[in-house]
Amino acid sequence: MTKKTIPQGAVPLIAHVIDRLQVGGMENGLVNLINNMPADRYRHAIVCLRTATDFRRRITRPDVDVLELKRESGSGLGFYWRFRNAIAALSPDIVHTRNLPAIDLPPFAAMAGVKRRVHSEHGRDIFETYGGNRKYNFIRRAVSPFVDRYISVSKDIDGWLKSTVGVPARKCVQIYNGVDAVRFHPAPDREETSPLPDFIAGDDIVIGTVGRLETIKNQIDLVRAFIELTKSAPQITSRLRLMLIGDGSQRPHLEACAEEAGLGDSVWITGDRNDVPDLIRCLDVFVLPSINEGISNTILEAMASGLPVVATAVGGNPELVVDGVTGSLVPSQNPHAMADCLLTYIQSEELRKHHGAAGRQRIEAEFSLDAMVRHYMAVYDGVLGRAAK
Repeated sequence: MTKKTIPQGAVPLIAHVIDRLQVGGMENGLVNLINNMPADRYRHAIVCLRTATDFRRRITRPDVDVLELKRESGSGLGFYWRFRNAIAALSPDIVHTRNLPAIDLPPFAAMAGVKRRVHSEHGRDIFETYGGNRKYNFIRRAVSPFVDRYISVSKDIDGWLKSTVGVPARKCVQIYNGVDAVRFHPAPDREETSPLPDFIAGDDIVIGTVGRLETIKNQIDLVRAFIELTKSAPQITSRLRLMLIGDGSQRPHLEACAEEAGLGDSVWITGDRNDVPDLIRCLDVFVLPSINEGISNTILEAMASGLPVVATAVGGNPELVVDGVTGSLVPSQNPHAMADCLLTYIQSEELRKHHGAAGRQRIEAEFSLDAMVRHYMAVYDGVLGRAAK
């Protein structure tokens, strides 16, 4: 536990319950929410069911507790008692649970004396890709009486909660993620700003993605599409580069695939990085090859950085990428279609610039951090019966 002094008084406390505080889209959105919410409106604590990594350093507010409950696989009833005691000790005004690992906890928050409870769904993992798992949906329905409001990050998830899970529509609110359009901005000149002179030459064309290297994110299809692209455009193969920003269990498989194709020198897997905005600005085209998504922070960050986005037409991706305007949508798990789409962008610098500029304009108009923070505060104000400020 990282202990910091939380000021006492009338400012309500929200306990955000997540699996782990680590590099990830949901976690990034939570940190952005906490950092940008006015301190005189709400205080915050983060309860990690498992652990917290150095990602906690991205929290800029000095008054945020981070608790680690060290949950292990197969934890029995004893864990629920520890969770209940931790929440009781915090005595928050609202418990806000997130995603499947925390879905069974609202009743125990109620047992701890917390009268207001919010749950949000940010996306589904590989073991329930399409949201049809009967066991998990039964649990979701069973705990629904203990949840005052459900937040979904996309219309796709909002519809699933209502139609498949059976959450009453009156409890559901849909809020898009916001992106820091100051931190993520277009590069004025890649040659002057690139931190990668050994990987990228001035006339190289760089394709890339950002995300956990896990099965649900499906970076292997991007590697396969890149291999096919080099065969389709042999005249520029030496100028093509692929950058996979992130780390995870699939890294050895991805590296082996690139090496077997003889493209090891053209593919760079960066591992976890603290300079993601700078790396994104080194790209010419951003790709999200996921099997499923909620609302992708990395798509928003790429659009804010002025890049055209090629994304699979799954989950909330079609709500972000306007096909033929800010980028292109391709079928999921179809490397051939992805390669064909990438070839179009590779062949047209004008198209890349046009779609990238349109994406940046859409971010400024519809996906600001300020709008996201206002919408979340409206939910918290609503469940507490407070007048919005």
